[in-house]
Amino acid sequence: MQPYVNEIIATLPDDPDHPADVLIAEDDPIIAIDFEDRLLSFGVKHVRTVASVARALQEIERREPDFALLDVELVREKSFAIAERLTALKIPLVFVTGYGAEVSIPAQFAKVPRLQKPCPSDALEAALRTRKL
Repeated sequence: MQPYVNEIIATLPDDPDHPADVLIAEDDPIIAIDFEDRLLSFGVKHVRTVASVARALQEIERREPDFALLDVELVREKSFAIAERLTALKIPLVFVTGYGAEVSIPAQFAKVPRLQKPCPSDALEAALRTRKL
């Protein structure tokens, strides 16, 4: 499967409660589109979606996001290398997972917020509003 980058830019007024640029690492295109649509409806101006660790790291290098949503389990890899890079840059992030409490998160990320897939819109928006490292 070819890694992709989907970048969507909205023309909405700035909302100080939401990040302007969000990076999504999600390997399921349907879930990625759902996240994109909801983030844009909340007032996020730029949404970039990638499906692999390598593409996420390239996108971070190209332009640092203000916030990131990371699916823990990407195809054949975990997103922890992305989380390490974002943490080093002091960029807030949230893990999203369909595996709930069963997913193993390294101790260094124990305090990173998690959202259970499918996550309700109010929980996703709350994560954006309370973004802190």
